[in-house]
Amino acid sequence: MTLLETLARGAGAIAAYAAVGVVLLIVGFYVIDLATPGKLSAIIRTERNPNATLLATSAMIAVGLIVAASIWSSGGRLAEGLAGTAVFGLVGIVVQTVAMMIFDKVVGISVRDLVKEPEIQPGARLLAATHVAIGLITAVAVI
Repeated sequence: MTLLETLARGAGAIAAYAAVGVVLLIVGFYVIDLATPGKLSAIIRTERNPNATLLATSAMIAVGLIVAASIWSSGGRLAEGLAGTAVFGLVGIVVQTVAMMIFDKVVGISVRDLVKEPEIQPGARLLAATHVAIGLITAVAVI
């Protein structure tokens, strides 16, 4: 294989993984949006709510960790890597959503209440850390 062929193949793989990653980030964002009152993008953009921003940001980081681990574990097998990335990313998004619901019921930290607060709340920090931890746990499980 020539250098040009190697570069073209690598660039194609990067583009494919990036496309799957972007789709997963969008799906993750909209799943978080469903768990919050109102339209999350509007809450972040117009109300500049720090709690909603922190929760959405931590969810995006978690999805990114899962995507990165899936790519790492693919071992250069593009088709398997893309499929694994999609599946593991979706599983991670579901697990994060379930964790938010569990925290709401068991610990009493309501996402719906948090995004109504104009100042950063301790519960938002805890949920954000939970998002990242679940992303990391899922990512390591993938590897």
